[in-house]
Amino acid sequence: MTNTRRAVFLDHTSLDLGDLNLSPLRECLGDLHLYADTTPENVIERLQGTTVAISNKILLDADTLAACPQLKLILVAATGTNNIDLEAARTHGIVVANCQGYGTPSVAQHTLMLLLALATRLPDYQKAVSAGQWQTAKQFCLLDFPIVELEGKTLGLLGHGELGSAVAKLAEAFGMRVLLGQIPGRPARADRLPLDELLPQVDALTFHCPLNEHTRNLIGARELALLKPGAFVVNTARGGMIDEQALVDALRSGHLGGAATDVLSVEPPRDGNPLLAADIPRLIITPHSAWGSREARQRIVGQLTENAHAFFNGTALRVVS
Repeated sequence: MTNTRRAVFLDHTSLDLGDLNLSPLRECLGDLHLYADTTPENVIERLQGTTVAISNKILLDADTLAACPQLKLILVAATGTNNIDLEAARTHGIVVANCQGYGTPSVAQHTLMLLLALATRLPDYQKAVSAGQWQTAKQFCLLDFPIVELEGKTLGLLGHGELGSAVAKLAEAFGMRVLLGQIPGRPARADRLPLDELLPQVDALTFHCPLNEHTRNLIGARELALLKPGAFVVNTARGGMIDEQALVDALRSGHLGGAATDVLSVEPPRDGNPLLAADIPRLIITPHSAWGSREARQRIVGQLTENAHAFFNGTALRVVS
C-alpha cells in the first residue's frame, strides 16, 4: 500500500546547502526522500508510488504527471511555476502550491547593494587596489572613478508589489525620490507613469515584476536611449525583460552610467551571453544569487511545510493550480 505521506524532493541541493533545518518538513511528511538533483530520465522512476513531489526547477511535464498516478501534491520550492504543466496537473487532480514572498529582504538588499556598487564604482576601485594603483598614487587617496551620491536622485521602479515596495523603502532611506512605472498588460493607474514618461526622469531604474508576454524585452535600445545619460539600470527580476545586446551597446557607448543584473535570459548561460563579454564597461553580474540568503531559504522550508499541512488538512494555501 502506498504511503500517503511519501514525498520526494527532486533537487533539494538547489535549496539546501547543508545549512537549513529540514525537520519541520520531515515531521510533516514522514517519509521524505532527498535527491541532490534529478535528471529528466530519472524523474518518473523517482516519483513512482509518491504522493508529494517537491521541486525547485525540475521539469514536471504532462507525460511525467500522467505516468505518476499516485501523485496528489506538487510543492514548488520557489515562486515560479513555469517548470510545471499546470493544465496537466489540473487534469490529473494534482494540487500545485508554491512559495511566495520568502526572499523579499534578501532581494531588496541585493538590489540596493548593486545600485550602491554602481554609484560608488566599487568594482573599479577594488580592481585598482588589486592592480597596485593606490600603492603608487601621488597622494593619500585614489579618485580615478567618479562617485555618485544617491541622495536627491530619482529611482524608477517597474513593479511595486511586496518586493518593489521594500526596495522603495530602502531607496528612500538613502534620500532618493521614487517614481513608479506602468507595467504593460496591467490596468492604468494614476500613480504609475507610462515608460516614455518615466524613463527620462530617472537616475536609476530597477525591475521587480514577473516575466510574461507583456514584459518580455520590455526595455530595448529605444527605451535605454530615453534614460538620462549616466543613468543606472539594475535587474534582480528576470533576464528576459531587457534586450541584452541593447544593454551591452548602451554600456559600450557610454550612455549608461552602469548596469547590474542578477539574472540572464538563459540560466545558467552555458552557451554564452552578450553580457558575459570581458570588455563591457561598468557592468556587474551576479549569478541569480539575490534570493539565496540562508534566512530566505529557511522561509521556503517553512512555507513548503505550511503548504503540505494545509493540503493534508483539506484546506488550500498558496495553491496555484
